[in-house]
Amino acid sequence: MSDRRESSSRRGFVGGLALAGTASLLGLRPEPAAAEPPPETFTLRIQRPVKTLPGVCVAPQLVADELLKLEGFTDVRYVATDTPQRSAGLAGGEIDLSMGFVGVWIKQVDAGHPIVMLTGIHVGCYELFASERIRTIGDLRDKTIGVTELGSGRHLFLVSLLSYVGLNPNKDITLVTKPQAESVKLFTEGKLDAYQAFSEEVPELRKRKIGHVIMNSTEERPWSQYFCCVLAGNREFVRAHPVATKRAVRAILKSSSLCALEPDRVARSIVDRGFTTAPYEYVRSTIKSLPYAKWREYDPADTVRFYTLRLHEVGMVKGTPQKILAQGTDWRFLNELKKELKG
Repeated sequence: MSDRRESSSRRGFVGGLALAGTASLLGLRPEPAAAEPPPETFTLRIQRPVKTLPGVCVAPQLVADELLKLEGFTDVRYVATDTPQRSAGLAGGEIDLSMGFVGVWIKQVDAGHPIVMLTGIHVGCYELFASERIRTIGDLRDKTIGVTELGSGRHLFLVSLLSYVGLNPNKDITLVTKPQAESVKLFTEGKLDAYQAFSEEVPELRKRKIGHVIMNSTEERPWSQYFCCVLAGNREFVRAHPVATKRAVRAILKSSSLCALEPDRVARSIVDRGFTTAPYEYVRSTIKSLPYAKWREYDPADTVRFYTLRLHEVGMVKGTPQKILAQGTDWRFLNELKKELKG
């Protein structure tokens, strides 16, 4: 058993080095970092999803460890949490940085938690599956929709989606909250009219031909014009460690570019290192489907405004977009790095 663990660890290490080497070959070398002071801390704690649940859309932070080491971090730790614990861990200082659905971060900022959004990472990763008798989102009025957990990213995305088309999620639909496997089973049996799917769950449902997609957030407007996953940090960590924060954001943005350019190798690294139990083909399909290079093009402030309005409309947040932007964002690192990382 120890030999197997050592072999797996070595594969992960070699895979990380290979990905870091690819980043160098792609013109993402860390010369600007050499002219900066060293990070104020050499330890960085990053969230990783529970491997039995969907979540490989956060691939940039899962394969960034070697790039982070090039930035001066000698102790990169991955902390396994699922969605609710992720936001609580970041707010409580147990995690320093984490990617997550922007709506989750907005809700945390609105509640007064010390979270600051730093950069958008990618678009997409949510698809709404429905039974054959449901053709449009408007058809969901008075219907039953499955989500895995209230307060999760998929729940907040679904609420935003329904709000945008004029449905009140508090009155016009019935939400059924069950764990992932049970939710999919209920949907398959026809006991749910729709199911909000996420990340590597999507290719599995497509392959099994369960229901059909009535909304793809990667491809359909306006959702495809806004970030889904946003990188956030613990406010105290960002305040106390500005050099470390910039270096960490740079490594994760480089890693995001790597996901766009080398999805096959990134997927293989994630599977080989045990970050997920999903089959390689599902992980690869998920990473290939997501536009990881949009951080160069889109303005994350637009995303925060858009989703804050949607969540405000249904009473899930009290603050205005201006208040959320003022209290819960810090784009200075992104603005500097957009000029620096032109490769």
